[in-house]
Amino acid sequence: MADELDGGPQAASSGPPPTRFTYAGASLVAEQQGAGAPVFVLVHGIGMGRSVFRGLVELLAPHGRVIAVDQPGYGEAPEPARTLTMERTADLVAAFLRAQALPPVVLIGHSMGTQVAVETTVRHPELVERLVLVAPTVDSAARTALRQLLHLAQDLAVESPLVVLRGGREYLRAGPHLRRKMRAMLVHRPEDVYPRIGVPTLVLRGSDDLVCPRAWVRTVTAAIPGARCEEVPGHGHETMIRDPEQAATRILAFASEDAHDAER
Repeated sequence: MADELDGGPQAASSGPPPTRFTYAGASLVAEQQGAGAPVFVLVHGIGMGRSVFRGLVELLAPHGRVIAVDQPGYGEAPEPARTLTMERTADLVAAFLRAQALPPVVLIGHSMGTQVAVETTVRHPELVERLVLVAPTVDSAARTALRQLLHLAQDLAVESPLVVLRGGREYLRAGPHLRRKMRAMLVHRPEDVYPRIGVPTLVLRGSDDLVCPRAWVRTVTAAIPGARCEEVPGHGHETMIRDPEQAATRILAFASEDAHDAER
């Protein structure tokens, strides 16, 4: 079920108004820009929302259709009665993609959004053509809330005011249930799912990312059949928010490859 929403301060510069989609008692909000193929679907991380992708959306939209979503309880999406697991959120995203009658998409997840993207790809493989994991969580050597928050705080300390402003606003919007949402992220074990991914996959990491150390990202890449990893120099965990041009360039190049080249 989809309902049209009024565009708010988060709205992209052009395109139809955002819509709310509800499935199995939970809702996401989706905003679209651009047209044609490929179709890029953007899934944000914990405490964030679709607004943090504004710069990336503007860079991708001239090259296809871009859909950015607010996960349940983030951005403009209402808080569900119970905090969703990564698997249930993936099923919600999949139900939305089916309702839109989209061709297989380029699914792009950032941080916790990579966990949702991975589950979507494995549980609903017919919906995903390519997968992009930016700053994949959760580092198995730091799977506690304290360590995750400490690393994130250290990373944000060297980020631009734009990242702090957008990120701080979205964390406030995530509401009083952020602790439960953090737990849902931490109990999920993406490393058990990576080997089952069957589509071309690009893993992106900011070279200065303290949340996703290079060793962990290499482990992620090695676990995914045929995946490759690229680093964005001079960027931290929020590489798609601050100066997203380098990430966009890599995503567009990956999306334009034929299947044989992408799997090399």
